[in-house]
Amino acid sequence: MSATPRAALVPGLGTWPARRARAAAHRPALVGPDRTLTYGELAARVDRLAADLRARGVGPGDRVAQVGVNAVSVLETFFAVWRLGAIVVPLNHRLAPAEIAYMLADSGAALLVAGEDAAALVAAAAPSCPVTWTDTGFEDVASRGPALDDAPDVGPESPAILLYTSGTTGRPKAAVLSHGNLTWNTINQLADTDVTSTDRALCIAPLFHCVGLGQITLPTLLKGGSVEPLPRFDPGAVLARIGAAGITSFSAVPTMLQMMVEDPGWEAAELGTLHTVLYGGSPVQERVARAWLERGVRLQQGYGMTEASPGVCMVPREGDPGRPVSVGVPHFFTDTAMLRDGVRDDLAGEPAELLVRGPHVFGGYWERPAESAAAFVDGDWFRTGDVLRVDDDGWADVVDRVKDVIISGGENVYPAEVEAVLVRRDEVADAAVVGVPDERWGEVGAAYVQLRPGRELDEEALRAHLEAHLARYKIPKYLVAVDALPRNATGKIRRVELRGRAVPAAGGVR
Repeated sequence: MSATPRAALVPGLGTWPARRARAAAHRPALVGPDRTLTYGELAARVDRLAADLRARGVGPGDRVAQVGVNAVSVLETFFAVWRLGAIVVPLNHRLAPAEIAYMLADSGAALLVAGEDAAALVAAAAPSCPVTWTDTGFEDVASRGPALDDAPDVGPESPAILLYTSGTTGRPKAAVLSHGNLTWNTINQLADTDVTSTDRALCIAPLFHCVGLGQITLPTLLKGGSVEPLPRFDPGAVLARIGAAGITSFSAVPTMLQMMVEDPGWEAAELGTLHTVLYGGSPVQERVARAWLERGVRLQQGYGMTEASPGVCMVPREGDPGRPVSVGVPHFFTDTAMLRDGVRDDLAGEPAELLVRGPHVFGGYWERPAESAAAFVDGDWFRTGDVLRVDDDGWADVVDRVKDVIISGGENVYPAEVEAVLVRRDEVADAAVVGVPDERWGEVGAAYVQLRPGRELDEEALRAHLEAHLARYKIPKYLVAVDALPRNATGKIRRVELRGRAVPAAGGVR
């Protein structure tokens, strides 16, 4: 399907609260721990915050950084920055001060908005960056400040947000997403999920990540529903909140879904109002998906990346029991193809790197022209870096990351395939496979296995299990038991850390 929508249909995101307030001023928009903001209140507060930003010199194209846990104030800040045609730079509050300092310098942020929870981090990372709106100052401005008298026109091509990649394979770089990118991603989401004005969504994923903003939050707000941002993930608290507040939807990573299933409150949790649970990043374990299905909730897996705002594929709501690990089919306004031997090719055939284009796909990385150019082929086809297999009917399975593929004796070994076999064992909670240099084969696999509490690694039994399901060249040479796998803030395994740890030693790897 070709995706060339009319740009005039896409408003700037900063106008969303006011547009919704005209039709539903008294409906709840954002839910916090101590109060709920209606759309009318949100629109008025955003205008006051925008007026204060303008008085501080912020204008179109300026970057305003934000650091802190998920909160109503974070979304208010985003809308206020967008109201002025400026660019939001949300930063991961779990990073080290040096990493925050790097991103502030890289983005050229003119201002930093910080929650009280990030005070120590900001003091260490950005002593010279102007900081405004700690929690107390924010409320003074939002509730009692003067309103914005006028605002610049902000179009679909205007940059809206800089989202730093996770840095799992190198130093982070910022993907520049426009207002049009985020809006068309929202439309894609709404085409594949049932969102109404009565929905009440939890924003669990962090708002410095594209999933937190794009999968649930913006689609719900566009339809006039309400969103409740959670400052941190606690499986028991999330389960309790679903029943107490009548939550209808949220998005998560597989680890979160597993933690909820294993929480003591799982069996007693009231999940009757829940109709949409989206997840991505990796396939959920079959036993976890089955546990949710037994409670009447069908999980919808999605596939995407920051550069696509983030959605590319999603499993239809009705699902397909015969495709438990599929990422579904492309979104409505998304074109897909394959890169084979450096040439764009049809989807069907041998697994290959997926190419994506559409109005939700970004235009490049912040001030990195060479890397931006290298990210595209044939003009506007973005190289995802992921190897996918696509059936004749369009359903897709993620095979692995291009950079994660292990080439052992000339054979391609896809870690995700090996990991999927490892986690079938009851004693294995999770697993990650990385490549290790080998004199004979060039590379071999090293499997880091996270065991369930109280279990021990039976290497002989685990190898027998692998041999029953995989070709011999795919079986890792090394098996290492670990208490936990290293993960970044969005739950993805930090393979770069495991590669650094996986140095061959006498009798194995460390």
